[in-house]
Amino acid sequence: MPEFMDVHTGMKGISAADLAAAHQADLDIEGEEGVHFKHAWADPESGNVYCLSEAPSADAVRKIHERTGHPAAEIHPVPVQA
Repeated sequence: MPEFMDVHTGMKGISAADLAAAHQADLDIEGEEGVHFKHAWADPESGNVYCLSEAPSADAVRKIHERTGHPAAEIHPVPVQA
């Protein structure tokens, strides 16, 4: 299944607990769009959050994030890894 890296902005000051709660909200409904969120990272200073997922499409990732209240600013396919 294709992988995607998405970027959220404007989350300055996000804590580890906030990140865990947002990630769990995604996990709770990810199956409804055939998505699996694998990992999330955050930089509280910049307010950027990054999520790695497997999904049938970028649109499926977008839908889950919008439904959980933290829409992604960018979603990028990750077709090659090392």
